[in-house]
Amino acid sequence: MKFFTKNKYRLLASSIILDAIGMIPFIDLLWAPLSGYLMAKLYKGSTGRLAGAFTFIEEIIPGTDFIPTFTIMWFYTHILINKPEDTIINVN
Repeated sequence: MKFFTKNKYRLLASSIILDAIGMIPFIDLLWAPLSGYLMAKLYKGSTGRLAGAFTFIEEIIPGTDFIPTFTIMWFYTHILINKPEDTIINVN
């Protein structure tokens, strides 16, 4: 998993690929638990676990395969909550 998460744009590419796999019809019963697991591993912490549960539910419900949950999670992680680092300036 470290290969995919090392670079944020590599993670975006893998998220788009995983969303495309999720759109394949008739694999929902196999893909739902695997996608939930992958989501929890790609995105760490409680946010990743919550997104993994949501991904599992989204994939198991028929007709919701078009929702790009991995890509939405990438945007949430890297665009919405990405806070700039604080800069400390030493004054002598």
